[in-house]
Amino acid sequence: MSAGKLRSMGETAMIERKYDLAVDYYRRAIKIEPENADNHFKLFRVHQRMKKLVDALSDLTKALELKNENVTYRKTRSKLLVSLGQCDRAVEDFRMLRELAANVDTDEEIKARQCSNEIDEGNRAYAGGDYVRAAHFFTAALAHTEFAPDLIFLRATSTFRTGDFYSVVSDTGSILKSHPNHLEAFELRGQAYTQLGEFEIAFTHYRQALKFDPEHKGCKAAHKYLKSITKSDKRGEDSVMKDELEEAISHWRKAISIAQNITPYIRETTKKIVKAYSRLQKHDEAIKEANMLIQMEESIEHFLVLGDAELDAELYQESVNTFRKAFDMAENDEDKRMAKEKYNKAETALKQSKEKNYYKILGVSRTATLKEIKKAYREGALKWHPDKNTDNTEEAETMFQDISEAYEVLSNEENRAKYDRGEDVFDNQGGGGGQHMNPHQFFRQNFQQGGGGGGGGQHFRFRHG
Repeated sequence: MSAGKLRSMGETAMIERKYDLAVDYYRRAIKIEPENADNHFKLFRVHQRMKKLVDALSDLTKALELKNENVTYRKTRSKLLVSLGQCDRAVEDFRMLRELAANVDTDEEIKARQCSNEIDEGNRAYAGGDYVRAAHFFTAALAHTEFAPDLIFLRATSTFRTGDFYSVVSDTGSILKSHPNHLEAFELRGQAYTQLGEFEIAFTHYRQALKFDPEHKGCKAAHKYLKSITKSDKRGEDSVMKDELEEAISHWRKAISIAQNITPYIRETTKKIVKAYSRLQKHDEAIKEANMLIQMEESIEHFLVLGDAELDAELYQESVNTFRKAFDMAENDEDKRMAKEKYNKAETALKQSKEKNYYKILGVSRTATLKEIKKAYREGALKWHPDKNTDNTEEAETMFQDISEAYEVLSNEENRAKYDRGEDVFDNQGGGGGQHMNPHQFFRQNFQQGGGGGGGGQHFRFRHG
């Protein structure tokens, strides 16, 4: 089949919007007549219609190589170059058009020169470390373009340096949409997600890039770096599951030292350290870490963390003040509700601190788990059982009863919730005390294996003298 016939069939396919078929016909025509500039120009038209602008530029450039003085080709390419953000090349095309004495669209030429100047200014600002200014000029240049992935990437590298990581995610996402194997975009996007504390998404980007190039230096290093952080973090979590809180804190501190400037991760991990110190009853350390969070950012969330640490430390008035500050800072209903709940809880604790404090009696924090409460009860009950304290029976009876009463309340989810809200737990509590189970009977039930069920349970006896 002749090249002319193929061109004719290509035209028909174009009219019918069968672009893939048109591309096939024109490429076959090019194989027959590779030196015919018209073949390449027609293929350019198809790729332009398909929005494959990079391919379109390649076709048009080949046509110009064959017909260097063709005014139509050069005018067309000058506009396409601006669309792709290659404005310096567009300026050069306009210079050639003037040498050819062609009629030049002055507005288009001014647009190309302005775009080129803005890119130059952006590059100079970036080289000088003024990344905000660089991003400004790259954004201005992009306003002249249709889709310029290289220019978008320049802006993304600038905004990354300014700490605007969400903009980096957006820009690199648009690049990857049209260039799914753009390894540098994968790397930069992964770095942005890392800085946002979105480690799993960052891992996904590095792994995807490494599928294309397993030896990509940047992505390999970034993946290894992130792995070292998450490895230490997981060891911390595993230590918590084993109640090895000091060990957990050590692993988290190591992770933070590796993370360096990944602020979201450092904040979240510091919160975990605060809770761990509180559970260890190292309250000074917990409060110190919470104050470090506030130094990073005076947010409602961080004040709530501090308030919780103060509450666990039995600094009730300080906790009330901190939660009040958080409430005053709150701007939306959800934050106000949360701060108000904690404020009320602290006020209740302050009131209870002047009365009988069940948490203090058992020596546990207000956030203690049921397991911790049960352990504290057993230790306290064994320590203060009257059979073991014959020399101070009266004090032991009082303590033994208080410990049993505290456990009776705090081991019951409903009663504990009432107590935390400052409500009466037992009937007629406000009128001289409610009805409690006999502490000795309660002790026997709770120290009998199987939770106080049928026979065969283990009982404790104390012998004296």
